[in-house]
Amino acid sequence: MKGFISRHLVLLLLTWVFGLPLPSLAQLPAAATAQQIQLFQQLSPEQRAQLLRMLKQGKQAPTQPVRLNEPRLVKPRPVPAHGQQPQGEHGTPVEPKAEPRQAGTGGAKGGMSHGGLRPFGYDLFAGAPTTFAPATDIPVPADYVIGPGDVVQVQLFGKENNEYTLTVTREGQLQFPGIGPITVTGLTFREMKHMLAERVSHQMIGMKASITMGPLRSIRVFVLGDAYRPGSYTVSALSTMTNALFVSGGIRTIGSLRDIQLKRRGRVVTRLDLYDLLLHGDTRGDRRLQPGDVIFIPPVGKTAGIAGEVRRPAIYELRKEKRVRDLLAMAGGLLPTAYPQGAQIERIGPDGGRELIDLDLTRKRGLDMRLRNGDVLHVYSVLEKMENIVLLSGHVARPGGYQWHKGMRLADLIPSTDDLLPRADLNYVLIRRELPPDRHIQVFSARLGAALQDPTSRANVLLRPRDQVLVFDTGKDRKDVLKPILHQLQQQASLSAPAQIVGVGGEVRIPGQYPLEPGMRISDLIRAGGGLQEAAYGLEAELTRYEIVDDQYRETEHIPVHLADIQKGIVTADIVLRPHDYLSIRAIPRWGKQEMVQLAGEVKFPGKYPIRRGETLRQPLQRAGGLTDQAFPAGAVFLREDLRKKEQAQMNRLANQLQADLASLQLSERGQNDMRDK
Repeated sequence: MKGFISRHLVLLLLTWVFGLPLPSLAQLPAAATAQQIQLFQQLSPEQRAQLLRMLKQGKQAPTQPVRLNEPRLVKPRPVPAHGQQPQGEHGTPVEPKAEPRQAGTGGAKGGMSHGGLRPFGYDLFAGAPTTFAPATDIPVPADYVIGPGDVVQVQLFGKENNEYTLTVTREGQLQFPGIGPITVTGLTFREMKHMLAERVSHQMIGMKASITMGPLRSIRVFVLGDAYRPGSYTVSALSTMTNALFVSGGIRTIGSLRDIQLKRRGRVVTRLDLYDLLLHGDTRGDRRLQPGDVIFIPPVGKTAGIAGEVRRPAIYELRKEKRVRDLLAMAGGLLPTAYPQGAQIERIGPDGGRELIDLDLTRKRGLDMRLRNGDVLHVYSVLEKMENIVLLSGHVARPGGYQWHKGMRLADLIPSTDDLLPRADLNYVLIRRELPPDRHIQVFSARLGAALQDPTSRANVLLRPRDQVLVFDTGKDRKDVLKPILHQLQQQASLSAPAQIVGVGGEVRIPGQYPLEPGMRISDLIRAGGGLQEAAYGLEAELTRYEIVDDQYRETEHIPVHLADIQKGIVTADIVLRPHDYLSIRAIPRWGKQEMVQLAGEVKFPGKYPIRRGETLRQPLQRAGGLTDQAFPAGAVFLREDLRKKEQAQMNRLANQLQADLASLQLSERGQNDMRDK
């Protein structure tokens, strides 16, 4: 360093960094002292590069010194783009960070993939520090070992009062005024205080001393092995093993968190297990560093993963943990949604293939199973289905699940119309039910209004667990609500069991397809469609039925339906429906929009008058009181909207044809003129 850094550069850097007054070139000494060179070497590479850049560009050094006694912020590690190798702030390659995996994502049972798991504990070093120097305003422990570079502050009081700031020299001595050099290197802070107090009391009669520590020295340690950035680092003398690990950016995912070795003069002094810190908050193994110490990070040892319904799914490094119960303890235990009876271990077999081992984590045998290197324990969740509930949905005030109890009926689920939204259909409430053993669905309807009016009637249907009750709006189309139910009915249809679906169209309030209920009749289908409209022909309707003849072809049959008899309650007229039946409700003949004519001008009562089929102009004129005395009947004008539109269309066609003829004529004349000019 002395060979290529000039004395001017070193002293200028030191005056800025350590807050000394900036000297002129004439005041500079012939060469920088060894202590100044040592102080310059304690700067981080970033600080050196920044100062060199500023001096080369001719910039004046800032007046505010750099405070090395404050920790610098930690910059986040760069996240690489897809397909690129991540790099550090100096272009050095770093390891990509795995995507986080949420707890409870166990996946499908039997899956062999566990790529979402991350090694546990490495997130502690998620940032890349620029530099690190622990704060100096913390109490100095009594067992702190004094070394060269430490500053000791001595206050003498008694017959004289003096204050001294003494720095331990490279020879390990304090140049104490009035006493002489005192060797303190290797002593603890407690031993140094006791020795200095005795020397003052014996050699300076009538004087007593108060001894404290000033700024502490910096020491150089080595972080080697599988560190994020192995190398030599300068840290505070109060630094511990974890401080040095943060300086180096942490540990790579191939490095061990459980066997971090502190070596001093070639011998292992202690071993740090970061799991004690991460899982238990125990810092007893975090030893204080001394100059020249080596922190060595060996490769990771045996590992085992745990995925699924645990609190901390991850890949854990094994040390003393040998059994499944130990792995569960490190993962924080099972979640309430875990299904411990169906756990599995994914293991690499002796032949190199993967195998699955079923475990019951509620039994001692399953918890005591021994782990092997590379095992992955999968803890699956309970099934998402809910039992002993009834689901209420649709046009209700509080949709959702409700607790089912034995003997529960429709009026127990909806005890009042206050639980419904306005305009709810009380005559058609649909109930979807799952039937064992294959849980195919069956759909039937109920009259909610009748059930609320008389809870003891048959309309108050008895409910079962997992029933779904749908309440409709009388004024909305039910197609979107019924679509998933109709789709399920179509999916479970077969050759022997056609899709249980019927349809209604024509003059009903809500035409469309509806589920076929057991024993459903035409009156039930009309009720499902919201009832007949005002224009419906109430005497007769038509039922279209499709039947398969001899398993060869499909035949269509049209059956007349006597609606008047059905409305009178005649059961024989109310036909029982079959799958794919379609009911068509006709409109009353000549039922349509009321036609109007408008009389204006010289009539006694001008205005709009409704007309009936077959009327002539004479009848509305008579109803309007006839013509006035000023009327001119021969000049009356008769206007009709459809005729006016036809006349306007004809005029537009004539105008377009005229424009086309004029354009053709102009082109013909221009051609004749050109021929004449030639």
